[in-house]
Amino acid sequence: MRRESKNNKLTRARDVLSSLEAEYPDARTELVYRNPFELLVATVLSAQATDRSVNLATPALFAAYPDAQAMSQATPEQIEPFIRTIGLYRAKAKNLARLAQLLVERHGGEVPDDFDAVVALPGAGRKTANVVLSNAFGRPAIAVDTHVGRLARRLAFSEHTNPDKVERDLEALFARERWVFLHHALILHGRRVCLARKPNCPGCVLEPLCPKVGVAS
Repeated sequence: MRRESKNNKLTRARDVLSSLEAEYPDARTELVYRNPFELLVATVLSAQATDRSVNLATPALFAAYPDAQAMSQATPEQIEPFIRTIGLYRAKAKNLARLAQLLVERHGGEVPDDFDAVVALPGAGRKTANVVLSNAFGRPAIAVDTHVGRLARRLAFSEHTNPDKVERDLEALFARERWVFLHHALILHGRRVCLARKPNCPGCVLEPLCPKVGVAS
C-alpha cells in the first residue's frame, strides 16, 4: 500500500477533527466527579471497567471517604464493599488505600498538578495522569485508552499498539489546544460508532476520511 505523505496526513487529521467537533461539540469525560481527588479515584477505578460501573459505585464511596485524608484511614477491606461491582476490585481497593496515604504524606492531601507525581501513585499510570491533569487542571494531554488506540490505527494515524507511541503520533498531528477534546471525542466515537468488533462504517461521519486500515485492530 502506498505510504501517505505527511502533508496529506496532516490535512486528513484536520478534517477528522472538524468532523468530530461537529458530531461531538460537548465531548468530555463521562466519569462523574466534583474535584481532582474524585476524578483521580474514578479514573483509577475505570481501568478495565466501564465508566458506568464506576459512576454507579462512586457516590457511596465518596460519601464514606470524601477526601484523601478520610480514605487514608481506611483499609483495603473497608474500601472493597463500595467497589465490589467493579472489575479487579480487590487490587483497586489496595491501590486506593495506599494512594490516599501517599497523597496525605507527599502532597498535603491534594492531588498534585504534576505528571510525574501522579504517575508515581499506586494504580495511576500515564493514561490516568493525562486524564486527571487535562480534566482537573486544564493541561493539554491525550490519554490513550483502548478506544483512542483502536481509532488511531484504523484512521492510519498510528501503526503502534504501545499507548505511549500512539500518544506521540497523535500529538504530532493535532494542535496542542485540541488534544483534550480529541481524546474525549475519539472515546465517544469508539463507544458509539467505531466499535471494536463491528464498526458501523455506513453510519460513521469519518467514513469518507478513513482509509479503513486495520479495521479488526
